[in-house]
Amino acid sequence: QVQLVESGGGLVQAGGSLRLSCTASGRTFSSYAMGWFRQAPGKEREFVTAITRSGANTYYADSVKGRFTISRDNAKNTVYLQMNSLKPEDTAVYYCAADRLLELAPTKYDYWGQGTQVTVSS
Repeated sequence: QVQLVESGGGLVQAGGSLRLSCTASGRTFSSYAMGWFRQAPGKEREFVTAITRSGANTYYADSVKGRFTISRDNAKNTVYLQMNSLKPEDTAVYYCAADRLLELAPTKYDYWGQGTQVTVSS
Protein backbone atom coordinates (compact mmCIF):
# COMPACT_ATOMS: atom_id res chain seq x y z
CA GLN A 1 0.00 0.00 0.00
CA VAL A 2 1.26 3.46 -0.89
CA GLN A 3 -0.20 6.73 0.32
CA LEU A 4 0.56 9.88 -1.65
CA VAL A 5 0.25 13.49 -0.52
CA GLU A 6 0.66 16.39 -2.93
CA SER A 7 1.56 19.94 -2.00
CA GLY A 8 2.70 23.16 -3.65
CA GLY A 9 -0.33 24.18 -5.64
CA GLY A 10 -1.66 27.71 -5.70
CA LEU A 11 -2.49 30.78 -7.74
CA VAL A 12 0.12 32.18 -10.11
CA GLN A 13 0.15 34.65 -12.98
CA ALA A 14 0.75 33.51 -16.52
CA GLY A 15 4.45 33.13 -17.14
CA GLY A 16 5.14 32.27 -13.53
CA SER A 17 6.40 29.09 -11.91
CA LEU A 18 5.30 26.58 -9.30
CA ARG A 19 6.85 23.44 -7.90
CA LEU A 20 4.61 20.60 -6.82
CA SER A 21 5.74 17.89 -4.46
CA CYS A 22 4.30 14.45 -3.85
CA THR A 23 5.51 12.52 -0.83
CA ALA A 24 4.86 8.82 -0.45
CA SER A 25 4.52 6.72 2.68
CA GLY A 26 6.32 3.42 3.09
CA ARG A 27 9.75 2.09 2.34
CA THR A 28 9.16 0.94 -1.22
CA PHE A 29 8.94 4.27 -3.03
CA SER A 30 11.82 3.36 -5.33
CA SER A 31 9.83 0.33 -6.51
CA TYR A 32 7.25 2.56 -8.16
CA ALA A 33 7.18 4.57 -11.33
CA MET A 34 5.53 7.92 -10.69
CA GLY A 35 3.26 10.02 -12.81
CA TRP A 36 1.63 13.43 -12.71
CA PHE A 37 -1.82 13.92 -14.16
CA ARG A 38 -4.21 16.85 -14.24
CA GLN A 39 -7.92 17.37 -14.55
CA ALA A 40 -9.58 20.63 -15.51
CA PRO A 41 -13.28 21.26 -14.86
CA GLY A 42 -15.45 19.38 -17.32
CA LYS A 43 -12.50 17.52 -18.81
CA GLU A 44 -11.05 14.05 -18.45
CA ARG A 45 -7.95 13.41 -16.40
CA GLU A 46 -4.92 13.68 -18.66
CA PHE A 47 -1.32 12.57 -18.56
CA VAL A 48 1.26 15.26 -17.84
CA THR A 49 4.55 13.49 -17.16
CA ALA A 50 6.04 10.32 -15.69
CA ILE A 51 9.35 9.08 -14.40
CA THR A 52 10.83 5.63 -14.06
CA ARG A 53 11.69 4.04 -10.73
CA SER A 54 15.33 5.07 -10.86
CA GLY A 55 14.63 8.48 -12.36
CA ALA A 56 16.71 7.68 -15.41
CA ASN A 57 13.88 8.16 -17.88
CA THR A 58 11.12 10.72 -18.12
CA TYR A 59 8.16 11.25 -20.42
CA TYR A 60 6.10 14.36 -21.11
CA ALA A 61 2.88 15.33 -22.79
CA ASP A 62 3.51 17.55 -25.80
CA SER A 63 1.57 20.36 -24.14
CA VAL A 64 4.11 20.69 -21.31
CA LYS A 65 7.33 19.60 -22.98
CA GLY A 66 10.05 22.19 -22.45
CA ARG A 67 8.14 23.92 -19.64
CA PHE A 68 7.64 21.21 -17.00
CA THR A 69 10.27 18.98 -15.39
CA ILE A 70 9.65 15.88 -13.32
CA SER A 71 12.25 14.60 -10.89
CA ARG A 72 12.40 12.35 -7.87
CA ASP A 73 14.41 11.88 -4.70
CA ASN A 74 14.08 8.28 -3.60
CA ALA A 75 15.83 9.00 -0.31
CA LYS A 76 13.05 11.46 0.53
CA ASN A 77 10.20 9.39 -0.97
CA THR A 78 9.28 12.43 -3.01
CA VAL A 79 8.57 13.24 -6.64
CA TYR A 80 8.56 16.81 -7.89
CA LEU A 81 6.96 18.68 -10.74
CA GLN A 82 8.66 21.96 -11.63
CA MET A 83 6.31 24.03 -13.77
CA ASN A 84 7.68 27.06 -15.60
CA SER A 85 6.16 29.46 -18.14
CA LEU A 86 2.71 28.59 -16.87
CA LYS A 87 -0.30 29.29 -19.05
CA PRO A 88 -3.98 29.74 -18.15
CA GLU A 89 -4.70 26.43 -19.88
CA ASP A 90 -2.50 24.70 -17.28
CA THR A 91 -5.18 25.45 -14.68
CA ALA A 92 -6.34 22.14 -13.20
CA VAL A 93 -6.19 19.88 -10.20
CA TYR A 94 -2.86 18.07 -10.35
CA TYR A 95 -2.54 14.51 -9.09
CA CYS A 96 0.45 12.30 -8.54
CA ALA A 97 0.14 8.57 -9.00
CA ALA A 98 2.25 5.47 -8.45
CA ASP A 99 2.44 2.14 -10.22
CA ARG A 100 4.91 -0.73 -10.46
CA LEU A 101 5.25 -0.07 -14.19
CA LEU A 102 5.53 3.26 -15.96
CA GLU A 103 2.26 3.96 -17.72
CA LEU A 104 0.78 6.88 -19.60
CA ALA A 105 -2.88 6.02 -19.08
CA PRO A 106 -4.35 7.11 -15.75
CA THR A 107 -6.45 3.95 -15.52
CA LYS A 108 -3.25 1.92 -15.17
CA TYR A 109 -2.13 3.54 -11.93
CA ASP A 110 -2.93 1.84 -8.63
CA TYR A 111 -2.31 4.65 -6.15
CA TRP A 112 -3.34 8.30 -6.23
CA GLY A 113 -2.89 11.41 -4.16
CA GLN A 114 -5.77 13.71 -3.24
CA GLY A 115 -4.76 16.38 -5.74
CA THR A 116 -3.62 19.97 -5.49
CA GLN A 117 -5.19 22.93 -7.28
CA VAL A 118 -3.11 24.98 -9.70
CA THR A 119 -4.69 28.16 -11.03
CA VAL A 120 -2.95 30.32 -13.62
CA SER A 121 -4.42 33.78 -14.14
CA SER A 122 -4.07 35.66 -17.41
